[in-house]
Amino acid sequence: MTSTGQFPDLEGASVLITGGGSGIGAALTEGFLRQGARVAFIDVAEDESRGLCDRLQAELHRAPLFLHADLRDISALRKAAAEAAEANGPVTVLVNNAAKDDRHTIEEVTPDFWDNNQAINLRPQFFAVQAVVPGMKAAGRGSIINFTSISYMINNGEMPSYTAAKGGIVGLTKGLAGALGAFGIRVNALAPGWVLTQRQKELWVTDESLEEFVARQCLKRALEAEDLVGPCLFLASDASRAITAQVLIVDGGYL
Repeated sequence: MTSTGQFPDLEGASVLITGGGSGIGAALTEGFLRQGARVAFIDVAEDESRGLCDRLQAELHRAPLFLHADLRDISALRKAAAEAAEANGPVTVLVNNAAKDDRHTIEEVTPDFWDNNQAINLRPQFFAVQAVVPGMKAAGRGSIINFTSISYMINNGEMPSYTAAKGGIVGLTKGLAGALGAFGIRVNALAPGWVLTQRQKELWVTDESLEEFVARQCLKRALEAEDLVGPCLFLASDASRAITAQVLIVDGGYL
């Protein structure tokens, strides 16, 4: 992993990451673990998640706590958050990373599809916050980082339900920041550009589409999952202690 610097206040911090077993989430799990944080992550994919834990145990002699749950099941989400707090202490850093950016046309969206898409991409972010806020209030501090996306900012027409959720996350972030600031809890959002995770490579990346996208970036290279680690650590740490209700765009200068 590329060096991201050290944030001393994150050592020993109790961190909970949703969707932390693969893609950007796996990079975040590793990044926080390398800071000395006590990391738990929730994911539905067992094989990838256990493989990540085994690799980190072998490399760092420490492993995150994997909590298997489907975030569409709010009871399971609450149970996982409670298990994270029991194992690592009250969660003071929450990273709402989990998402699923399936492409879809307007014509094919049914009410069930819409509800399921929002149940993955928007609803769990609120209920994960609800689950950890009592512990943060008791601690008198906390940092919540919600993952949105530049997709809704660039009029991406390939996934309207997903972009609706990602736009909603910004509104949620600002509303939560207003509600929780008095308790010393900060709430910010990260908006990645096109990050070349394995899922993206397998499903949507072509040489032509990637070349066209990178050509519009100021930085002329494809973004990797590790590019989100430093910004996320910054927002989680006391280095950003006066920053809340903001959206940090990490897109290589596409916008």
